[in-house]
Formats: sequence, structure tokens, C-alpha cells
Amino acid sequence: MNIDPDDGWSLIVPLKPLARAKSRLAAVAGALLRPRLALAFAQDTVAAALECGRVRDVVVVTDDPAAAAALAALGARIVPDSPGAGLNAALTHGARTVREARPHARVAALNADLPALRPHDLARVLEAAGQFPRAFLADAAEIGTTFLSAGPGAQLTPAFGGASRHRHLSSGAVEIRLAGVDSVRRDVDTGEDLAAALALGVGPWTAAHWDGTAGDRAAG
Repeated sequence: MNIDPDDGWSLIVPLKPLARAKSRLAAVAGALLRPRLALAFAQDTVAAALECGRVRDVVVVTDDPAAAAALAALGARIVPDSPGAGLNAALTHGARTVREARPHARVAALNADLPALRPHDLARVLEAAGQFPRAFLADAAEIGTTFLSAGPGAQLTPAFGGASRHRHLSSGAVEIRLAGVDSVRRDVDTGEDLAAALALGVGPWTAAHWDGTAGDRAAG
């Protein structure tokens, strides 16, 4: 078995239909702006991931046609969410799809709501993850998970949702403890999360949508 350690990572990014995405942001963004922000978060996440030198490709698992078109235009590979059985099933499906073509691929799940993501921060996380069969990064609250990796020969075995940090620890994945990678940990579910991401500095799609809807938010 000849595995190239420099082959690069395949990142699996799951994205639910935009009409149902980021429901907890409705209070700050409104029902009409919320799905646009959800797509903007994903665009900034995917664009930053594709700029990371350790990333070979980004696979987005989604059934949303508008999101699929927008993210494919950035260079992502789109895989339909054929299981239709939730987040973890979508991630398992995405990883399986990658390894059908590259059986020994390094794969990692990455949240789609990291609008402040920095390629350099992601590179540091991937470098650390490469030292272990499975590894993960907790979110900023240290309750959930924003990143989960599986090296050659290891299964991803995702357990995202809610208090996933504990579940990933219990599954044997190694927790990555790095300072200065806040952009990989700052997912956005609430208005407070969005404020924190904006303070870090979000990517161009999120910035444009948030700034461009200021008048609509004030009117609402």
C-alpha cells in the first residue's frame, strides 16, 4: 500500500436546504435574510478552505440547488444528500464518496458556518490532525465540534450535533488543542455567535450580505 502523505485533504462540508438553515438567526436577520446569510457563511467557508495549501478538494453535501450552484462556482464538488437522514449521515456519505475514488484519502468534516475562516488557521489544524488516525476541534463554546478528521485506514464516524465534543472524545478521536485558530472554531448559530465572527473579521460574502441588509434589519 503506497500512501502519499502529501496528497492533501478532502474536506466534507454538509449544508442543509437554505430554507431550513440557521433558524436561530431569524431573530437578528429576519426570515428573508436568514437563508442568504446561511449561503454566505458557506461561501466564505468553502472559499477559505480551497485557499488552504493542505486542502486537495472540498466536497459539499447538499440538496439545495441554489447553494449547489453557488458553491460549485467556487470550485467545490457537489454531492447530493442521497441518504437524507441528517447531518452525520450526510458526512458519512460524503467521506464514502471521496474514498470510492481514493480509498486512502485523508478526509475531514468541516462545518459550513465558519464565515471568519482563515486558510492559515485551517492549515495548522490539518497539520495537527495528520498526526492521529482521528482528531477533532471543539467549537468556541467547547461543547460542539467544528472539525473532525480521519486519516488513511480510519473511518470518520461523525457524531455531530449538540454536545458532540464529549461524543467525539468518547469515540476515541484526539482533541486538537491549538491556540490562535479561533477562525476554525467560530461557527455561527445565534446572534451572539455572529457578533463574535464579525469581530474576528468575516469573509467577503458574509460581509457584503450583512452590510447590505443593514437597512432592512433596521426597518424590521
